[in-house]
Amino acid sequence: MKFVDEAIIEVRAGNGGPGCVAFRREKYIPRGGPAGGDGGQGGSVILVASSNLKTLIDFHYRHHFSAASGQPGSGKGMTGGSGQDLVLSVPCGTVVWDISEEKPVCLADLVAEGDSVVVARGGRGGRGNIFFKSSTRRSPRLATPGTPGERKRLRLELKIIAEVGLIGYPNAGKSTLLRFVSQARPKVAAYPFTTLQPHLGLVKLDEKRQFVVADLPGLIKGAARGRGLGHTFLRHVERTKVLVHLVDLSVPDFLSRYDIIRKELAMYSERLSQKSEIVVGNKVELEESKRNLAVFKERFSNGYTISALLGTGVDKLLEAIWRLLSCEKQMRE
Repeated sequence: MKFVDEAIIEVRAGNGGPGCVAFRREKYIPRGGPAGGDGGQGGSVILVASSNLKTLIDFHYRHHFSAASGQPGSGKGMTGGSGQDLVLSVPCGTVVWDISEEKPVCLADLVAEGDSVVVARGGRGGRGNIFFKSSTRRSPRLATPGTPGERKRLRLELKIIAEVGLIGYPNAGKSTLLRFVSQARPKVAAYPFTTLQPHLGLVKLDEKRQFVVADLPGLIKGAARGRGLGHTFLRHVERTKVLVHLVDLSVPDFLSRYDIIRKELAMYSERLSQKSEIVVGNKVELEESKRNLAVFKERFSNGYTISALLGTGVDKLLEAIWRLLSCEKQMRE
C-alpha cells in the first residue's frame, strides 16, 4: 500500500434548511394563524482518529467532501430534518491545518484513537413564519432561509507515533537494524535512499517491556531547507521520545556526517535537537570500521557499537534504549 503522509482537501458542511410559510387550515378553526416550521440544521464535517488506518491514501485520490444539508420546514409547525454529519476517519497522529486564509491555523492534533474535531459546522435552519407571530402581527408571511454551512480548505499532515526514531545518513543501516529487532520488513539495499517512507516495528524485550521503533527516511545536508527527503524525515521524527543515531563506521567522514545531521535537527526545530539521543556506531564487522573504532569511542564515550547485520551488540543497545525510555517517562510524570 502506498504511504501518503500529507494531503490537501476541501470540506463543505451542509446548509441549513429554509423556514416554511404555512397557515392552519382546519375546519371549525377560523383564522388558524401561522404554522410554518423551522428548517433543519445542516450536517457538519468531523474528523476522527482511527488506529486502523496507517496512511492518508484515502485523501490522495479524492479531495472534496460534503455533508448533507438540512431539510425545509413544513406546515403544522414541523421542523425539517437535520442533515447527516459527515465523519471522516484519519490515522492517529494526524495534524489538521486550516489553510483557507493566508495564515494557516492548526485546528487539532489527533493523536489517540477516537480523538475528533469538527472542521466545518453545518448551517442553522431558517425560521418558519410561526416564529414571527406576535400580538400585532397575526398572519406573518415571512420566513428566513437557512445559513450556509462552513467551507474549509484543509491540509492533513501525518506524523507517525513511535517512541524511538532511528536516524542517520542514508545507508547507515537503519532498515537492517529494524529488520533484526522486529517483524518489520523495510527495503534493504546497498545504495542510499532505499527507505522512502517511514516503517514501524514493535520491539519486544519480554512480555512486559516493549516499544515501537520507526525507521525514518535518510537525512542529508540541507534537509531542514527541504533537500533530499528533507521535511518528510523531520516531520515524523518530531513525535519520538528517544533518537537512536546510527553512524556508519566504515566511511572515513562518519564524524562530519554525524555533525551535519545534528545541525539539520537544530535548524529545523530547537526542541527536536534537544531530544534524548543514543549514538550507535554500526557495521563493526567490516575492516574499515575497525580502523575507526578508537576515533568513535574517543568522541562518544557513552556510545554503542553494533553490527546490525550480524546482531553483535544489539541486545545491549536495546536494554539501553529501554532504560532511557523509562527515565523519560519518569521525568514526564
